Amino acid sequence: MTPFSKAELERYSRHLILPEFNIEGQRKLKQGSVLVIGSGGLGSPLLLYLAAAGVGRIGVVDFDRVDDSNLQRQVLFTVGDVGTPKAEAAAARLRALNPHIEIEVHDVQFTRENARALVRQYDVVADGTDNFPTRYLVNDACVLEDKVNVYASIYRFEGQCSVFNAPLEGGERGPNYRDLFPSPPPPGLVPSCAEGGVLGVLPGILGSLQALEVIKVLSGVGEPLVGRLFLFDATTFTTRTLKIRKQPGNPLTGEHPTQTDLIHYEEFCGVGAPVAEAVVSREVTAKDLAQWQTEGKAHVVIDVREPYEYAIANLGGELVPLDTLSESLHRIPRDLPVVVHCRSGVRSARAIALLEAEHGYGNLHNLKGGILAWQASVDPELARY
Repeated sequence: MTPFSKAELERYSRHLILPEFNIEGQRKLKQGSVLVIGSGGLGSPLLLYLAAAGVGRIGVVDFDRVDDSNLQRQVLFTVGDVGTPKAEAAAARLRALNPHIEIEVHDVQFTRENARALVRQYDVVADGTDNFPTRYLVNDACVLEDKVNVYASIYRFEGQCSVFNAPLEGGERGPNYRDLFPSPPPPGLVPSCAEGGVLGVLPGILGSLQALEVIKVLSGVGEPLVGRLFLFDATTFTTRTLKIRKQPGNPLTGEHPTQTDLIHYEEFCGVGAPVAEAVVSREVTAKDLAQWQTEGKAHVVIDVREPYEYAIANLGGELVPLDTLSESLHRIPRDLPVVVHCRSGVRSARAIALLEAEHGYGNLHNLKGGILAWQASVDPELARY
């Protein structure tokens, strides 16, 4: 057993004087390991507090690069990190914070090909991702590898947190993500933070709660959120804690398990099909649209984002928010090419599917990549958000 150095004892002194925690709790942290999947809004405070607390080995999984728009909530990064791989920037910051721990960089996408091998190397997994396919993938890999999954998610002004697949007395394990959400929502029903927005401080709150639960799991101190879902509403500062019960139909841990390995999670969650495929033959690129404008080709641009998004940056199109489409048909012509756009192309694809299926439109084109593509390839000076 590696003893604590004098520097470590001084650093962790506030933990050591806690009667319930003391040096035994700190030793368990030092001997423990955590895989944090995602170093963004949730991962930033989560990683900072785990490193500061003295968790002995921390793995960071992230294949993205730091962007200006991240800095509103991803407090792990600075302006100087923009353009660098997130996992590497995170590791540098954490090593500077605590040189007594080990940081491992996994600059890769978390996929079903590598998930089990990555999860297998650590005691606890903390899920800081923001999409349903990866959440199910994290859950299933943890269940199959007998690892605890500390989960949190955020959306706009609300957040939730729980501890999945934790060992119980008698050798069983607690509920997992599939007991809470047996099936994913329909594609596009729940926008990502990029589409729906998020109050910047909210991931700080939920990420800190995740760090708390990881520390409780590793140290054995306190009662983790096993079999319970914590809900937080930032607008009213109200909280609720709901019970989670194991479901007999859970394909991994139910009465008659049917799943013994990882599956195709994009297909399971319906990502990339029918809505996107329905409009792919009628897409226009940002450069195409710019060419139309240069040539004076008759067309109409419809923006299905929210008014606050339009105020930040717009292409001069007609603002028709997605949830007002059915009552705004008089503003969407049928006798001219109509280019529908949003931030990234997801909401506009849904808008086109609705207008075609329910209102018989046949002249609609989706702006591929949305206003982000326009910023990238036509007008880099247009405000980003």
